[in-house]
Amino acid sequence: MNIKLIISYDGASYLGWQEGSDGPTIEKALRQALEKVYQEPLVLQAASRTDAGVHAHGQVVNFKPTKKKDLTRLLISLNQLLPKSIRVLSLEEVKDSFHPTLDNEGKEYHYHLHLAPVQSPFTRNFSWHIHTPINIGLMREASSFFIGTHDFSALTNINFPKPKDTTRTLRRIDLIEEDSNLRIEIEGSNFLYKMARNIVGTLVYVGMGKLTLAEARHLLTKKDRTFAGITAPAHGLTLHAVFYRQ
Repeated sequence: MNIKLIISYDGASYLGWQEGSDGPTIEKALRQALEKVYQEPLVLQAASRTDAGVHAHGQVVNFKPTKKKDLTRLLISLNQLLPKSIRVLSLEEVKDSFHPTLDNEGKEYHYHLHLAPVQSPFTRNFSWHIHTPINIGLMREASSFFIGTHDFSALTNINFPKPKDTTRTLRRIDLIEEDSNLRIEIEGSNFLYKMARNIVGTLVYVGMGKLTLAEARHLLTKKDRTFAGITAPAHGLTLHAVFYRQ
């Protein structure tokens, strides 16, 4: 059997998705809950290896148990066993060839900024507090420079092994204002290491006047990370959705 799960989590207390580091991870917590139910070793695969502190609304995971379980009862059992910061939203049996990483056609990330002078305690774990004036119009204009297919090596941090190809396609970047909050929605075919957070950090630098529109316009052609803005803090980022062929 091949079981596909959609999970949601508050990543504030975790060292990211991937198991292996010393400390709590989403993968470890989910694997332990599943193995308690199935009573057999299980291997999990996820659509995105979210970093430490990053959240997810629609992370996609699969595993292949040898035992058959009633999926309605499994959903209830998992959510009883898991920490309250992790929830399985749905699960279903899919074809054996399904792979959450290899089969996805794109991802959508949401980044949240809180723009009030004082940050609400209810948003502090899920948004980056920007308490200085920021020009959202300039940020919106700069975001258009990154739409399309480009070499995004200027907007990725060093990671090993280094990707052979740093060309990616961004379908849209939307900036949505809601009272004192700004949500930046980024949708693309695939993302390099910390690419979404580097895009946000660069847009914020433009909004603050630390980068000009001209500098942002030519950023990708420079292919140099040092010309971009900072990497936005992890706690403002949420993996919103992963897309697959219907």
